[in-house]
Formats: sequence, structure tokens, C-alpha cells
Amino acid sequence: MNKHVLVSGVVQGVGYRAWTQREAGRRGLVGWVRNLADGRVEALLQGDEDTVADMLDALHQGPAMAQVTAVDVQASDAPLSNHFEVSG
Repeated sequence: MNKHVLVSGVVQGVGYRAWTQREAGRRGLVGWVRNLADGRVEALLQGDEDTVADMLDALHQGPAMAQVTAVDVQASDAPLSNHFEVSG
């Protein structure tokens, strides 16, 4: 399952990307996460349905300093990756 995610709120400058990489890796997910110029964080999550759903739930909370106001999720047909990376 592939999900494209846009996270809004106070999610830049609070360790959200590094946290996402750690949490995704802990769950065995692959994909990527990056900051957007408009202040949101964008991610692609790839893995089995239950694990991706668990990660999506975690993204609503984020690291301690984050204040997530929205997590918008869409299906994605992006090519599969073999690791999880932070970019941007």
C-alpha cells in the first residue's frame, strides 16, 4: 500500500521529519519525508495496509513539539522504494 501524506500545523523546526523517519523505520515502512515551502510536511509511506494505517495514526500526534492540525492522505502509485529517506 502506498499513501501520499500532507501534514499541516506546526510541523517544521520541531524534528518532525527525523521523527517520521525513525517511526517509519521502526515499523519497517519505506518512502520519504520532506518539508514544503508552505510550512507543511509531505511524505510517501509504503508498506502493508495495517502498518501504514498505524503510521498514519502516529502522524496525527508527531514529536513532542509538533502541533498537527491536519493529515491529508491520498492513495499513491509511486514506484516502490527500498528505504525511508529525509529530503528537502
